[in-house]
Amino acid sequence: MPAPAVRLYRPEDRDAVFDICMRTGEQGGDARDVYRDHDLLPNTFAAPYTELEPDLAFVLDDDGRAVGYVLGTSDTVRFVRDFRERWLPVVGARHPKPAGEPTTPDEMIAALLHAPERMLVPEVADYPAHLHIDLLPDYQGRGWGRVLMNTLFAALDKAGAARVHLTMVTANTAARAFYDRMGFHEIAVPDPGPVTYLGRSTTD
Repeated sequence: MPAPAVRLYRPEDRDAVFDICMRTGEQGGDARDVYRDHDLLPNTFAAPYTELEPDLAFVLDDDGRAVGYVLGTSDTVRFVRDFRERWLPVVGARHPKPAGEPTTPDEMIAALLHAPERMLVPEVADYPAHLHIDLLPDYQGRGWGRVLMNTLFAALDKAGAARVHLTMVTANTAARAFYDRMGFHEIAVPDPGPVTYLGRSTTD
């Protein structure tokens, strides 16, 4: 069989991308037993990128099946506007905004879905692009994450974004080790809660 290869996302990859998102959505581990609605996490953190920024959505293809992805935007401010105006009308009714303070994992993610402006963090304004990357466990630690990242960095540079940031759950130490190896550095953000902000150039 041919070796896995990185390519642009295609609409037929949707189900695989949703599956990858769920299998890696709990601090890098399986989130399928954490969330009742298995479309909620992907519709918040994966599908908006494939729909709104298809030229910056890449998958790792192994024998015709997506087994990992890297998704991003070259302009977070524009992405947040498009998320509000173009994406929420598509999925918002399927995942209603909690009426009060979120109390379950599903409600917490639904609250994030309905608050895309949370991505506008002043301290990362100098890093206008941002990304999400996930790989199925069998493909981790084999260099594919680096290949995906470098593919996106080149595309972001071509799109005019000189710097990129990401947000990660601080407790996910394995992910932090990977990002450190990829040249990311921490960006100080006051009261970041359970997450850490990291950034780097798209060319170095």
